[in-house]
Amino acid sequence: MKRLLFCLTLSLTFTTAALAQETSSDIPPARPGVQYGKAIDRSGAISMNELEHKLSNDSVFTGKIQGEVIEVCKKKGCFIRLKRTGDGEPVLVRFRDYGFFMPQDIVGKTVVLEGDAKRKQLSVAQLKHYAEDAGKPAEEIAKITEPKTDINIIADGVIVVN
Repeated sequence: MKRLLFCLTLSLTFTTAALAQETSSDIPPARPGVQYGKAIDRSGAISMNELEHKLSNDSVFTGKIQGEVIEVCKKKGCFIRLKRTGDGEPVLVRFRDYGFFMPQDIVGKTVVLEGDAKRKQLSVAQLKHYAEDAGKPAEEIAKITEPKTDINIIADGVIVVN
């Protein structure tokens, strides 16, 4: 009985490890035209500047947004941050139902994404979690002590422009 249980546990461990490796290697590198998530095209995308303007008048924007990726989740590509015009903080982009992930080489690329954007308050716990996933140092994470209201985007699909 012990031998059977040991074999079953060993088998499950190897299967889990193989599937985890397969998932991370399935993310294609970021090259122009490569799509992640829902298939979309580039037409009709608005800039980050236009998005900020629209969200100053409306509470939600649904559509396509173009921007430059300046950060990606270091753990598994579960979020990206887009450069904001001016000196503003980058805009957080997550992926609907964690349905897809981004490669580490997406930083510096221009992308078009389709999804929902809105102003949202992020709790201290959420901000610290995102900072940890981004690989920020512990000293920087410890400085996060207040919630923040910012633009938050949930994307259904992303296409690399250049």
